[in-house]
Amino acid sequence: MKNNNPPALGQKENAKHGEVFFPVQKYITRLAADYPVITTHWHDEAELTLITKGSCTYQIDLLEYEAKEGDIIFIPPLLLHSISIRDCDEFYSETYVFHINFLGGNNTDICSSRYLTPLINHEFAMPYLIAPKHPAYSSLCKCFMRITNLYSRQEFAYELALKAFLLQAIFLLLQYSEKNADFGVNTSSDKLKNVLDYIDVHYAESIQVAELAGLCYFSEYHFMRFFKKHMNMTCVQYINNVRLEKSVEQFERGNTSILDVSLSVGFHNLSYFHRAFKKRYHMTPLSFIKSLE
Repeated sequence: MKNNNPPALGQKENAKHGEVFFPVQKYITRLAADYPVITTHWHDEAELTLITKGSCTYQIDLLEYEAKEGDIIFIPPLLLHSISIRDCDEFYSETYVFHINFLGGNNTDICSSRYLTPLINHEFAMPYLIAPKHPAYSSLCKCFMRITNLYSRQEFAYELALKAFLLQAIFLLLQYSEKNADFGVNTSSDKLKNVLDYIDVHYAESIQVAELAGLCYFSEYHFMRFFKKHMNMTCVQYINNVRLEKSVEQFERGNTSILDVSLSVGFHNLSYFHRAFKKRYHMTPLSFIKSLE
């Protein structure tokens, strides 16, 4: 189940990107018929992406953006986002995930207080999709190429230059930002994050739609429509996907008791767990365990 794509679960991502003292990580993402979607998730780091092949639909903060080869995508920290392809045979992108603190976001200087901390707090409405016609595109593209070259070659003191070019990218984007009118408002995105957080904590328990609807102050009917609209799946499908991902994690950690794993992740019907696992991963739990040997 391992690949170069970011984790597929639609929840807050707890993976570490890079090292503690160098929180920058490069990812090559591939989407195709066998893996057409990276479902909604978010993390503490920002992302800077260049689409290198194909086209896709990005959903960022619950809004859709059609992107194609050559486009650059910027995603600030803690924003919900997902990627999907439709009529494209194959899609590739190159992404740098980096923590704003690496750029000085936790400092007490003017750069942090005026720009980086407000960026983390979403006080700026930043441009997310930068296409070739955007006035910042040419400079941002050159900046991205320098980042790629530095990350690949890793010459002495490359970390200093990499930090400088990431700051340059933020500078270029800030020239086309504006004050966020929704700053401090409890948005639909916040409601969805609360629901996904709740599922991530309580996935092993029996979760009722009424509980999740209550977190959003919605009726059950409104909540189910809201969830499916933004997650492209029903709430039950999402919960089962979380449980299946958790079962894979347990198998990979060496737990070979299928019954124990099934029960621990919230599947209390073993035959249903087998069917759901095979439908998603195209193999039985036992076959998956053997593939790890």
